[in-house]
Amino acid sequence: MSPIDRSPFSQIFSLSLGILLALIGKPSPAQASPSLCPADLAPRISAITNRPEFRRVRWGILVQRLGAPATEAALYAQDAERYFIPASNAKLLTTAAALTQLGQDYRIRTSVYQQDTGNGVVLRVVGRGDPSFDSEDLADLAKQIGDRTLSPIQQLIADDHYFRGDPLNPNWEWEDIQAGYGAPVNSLILNENLVGFTLVPQALGQPLKIVWDDPAEADRWQINNRSRTVAADAEEFLQVGRDLGRPVVQVQGHLRVGSASEAVAISITQPDRHFLQLFRQSLKQANVNVLGTAIAPSPATNPGTEIAFVESAPLSELLIATNRSSNNLYAESLLRQLGATQNPNAESSLDAGLEILENTLTRLGVAADSYQLADGSGLSRHNFVSPQALVQTLQGMARSPLADPYRNSLSLAGANGTLRNRFRNTPLEGKLQAKTGFLSGMTGISGYASPPNYSPITFAVLINQFDQPLTEVQGAIDEIVGLLGQLKPCP
Repeated sequence: MSPIDRSPFSQIFSLSLGILLALIGKPSPAQASPSLCPADLAPRISAITNRPEFRRVRWGILVQRLGAPATEAALYAQDAERYFIPASNAKLLTTAAALTQLGQDYRIRTSVYQQDTGNGVVLRVVGRGDPSFDSEDLADLAKQIGDRTLSPIQQLIADDHYFRGDPLNPNWEWEDIQAGYGAPVNSLILNENLVGFTLVPQALGQPLKIVWDDPAEADRWQINNRSRTVAADAEEFLQVGRDLGRPVVQVQGHLRVGSASEAVAISITQPDRHFLQLFRQSLKQANVNVLGTAIAPSPATNPGTEIAFVESAPLSELLIATNRSSNNLYAESLLRQLGATQNPNAESSLDAGLEILENTLTRLGVAADSYQLADGSGLSRHNFVSPQALVQTLQGMARSPLADPYRNSLSLAGANGTLRNRFRNTPLEGKLQAKTGFLSGMTGISGYASPPNYSPITFAVLINQFDQPLTEVQGAIDEIVGLLGQLKPCP
């Protein structure tokens, strides 16, 4: 997600009220579903894309029967081989490569090792980029250590070197890396490397109240609160961000008196130190006294004896958070998992992961010149993906032994994920599994459709460079995809 309103100062990212609703869409109204012959699909789609309001935008569309041989003509194609900025549709490529290379049962392990140095016990916590690792897992590690009665600990060391390279993608925009959806991707991830709080309207003219999800965060952050509670008929907007190098939160904007609260999140600075600080606190709560802490300057060749560990859920479940919930951190971690597991000595796990992704997709039948990726989540505006690449990925995974966990990770129309409120009361409700994507001026949807009266279909619809409201563009996309649900065989 990219901010909508631009802030007058560079270190604030903007948050438009209601944008989350726009992302998941409004419920589709009930509508008649006449049958449609494949030959009639092209003029019906073209009638939508050629509307006057879309004369300046770029459409990329490919509709192909699932399992169709390469020689079979597409049901519809419009600029299908051209590049588009895919937004989160890029996650389809990342998760396909990760699942193919790592397998659906792959788990990510966070370990604590013990060394007896002669001057006391040293513990080293080694992260391997588990994006799901949270406070409960941290408490679990601390309890395992406390049960061994090791207190006191001479030194607690955080080893954050499993992923190599910068935790921030150099192609991400400044405003994005301040937001929770643009959190840094390192080896010791905790609570998705973000902190959340809620903005609550107060009495008329009063600043918005800030309620932290974790009350302890109030002691770690300085708040520059220039927000205000306004009259019930006034305009609402919010701008929330943080300084790039200091724990300072900037809050601006207005919420109406008596209106609903707004939950927001910001990315943390120095995630390795954040992890270490909270781990020390968890150990204290487990009656383990830590005398000193340190950040490891390099990975240990012999970290000692593993005395505690936590493993993530299997990859098949991590994919659900990645695709169905469109979690950027999960996608970026999985891409780096590819690099770290298969090329651990690479200078950049991101670059190594991208190379392995390309090799994997080539074996799946995806043309190497049909896409260029700069990240794994789609947040970068330097990603270029064609509808052809998306459909070839979907087709390749459908032929794979891992077709089911891949497809099950996608949102189901009218039921869950980013599609839970879309395509309701249409022939595609419960029969469409897809990935959506959105950045400012860019949106799309790609996936599998199972029309009730036609063979299954793979499709990709991307639109770039639009300035209309998202709901208007999304409505047009849903019209196009909705036509697929009306298809029937015709002589």
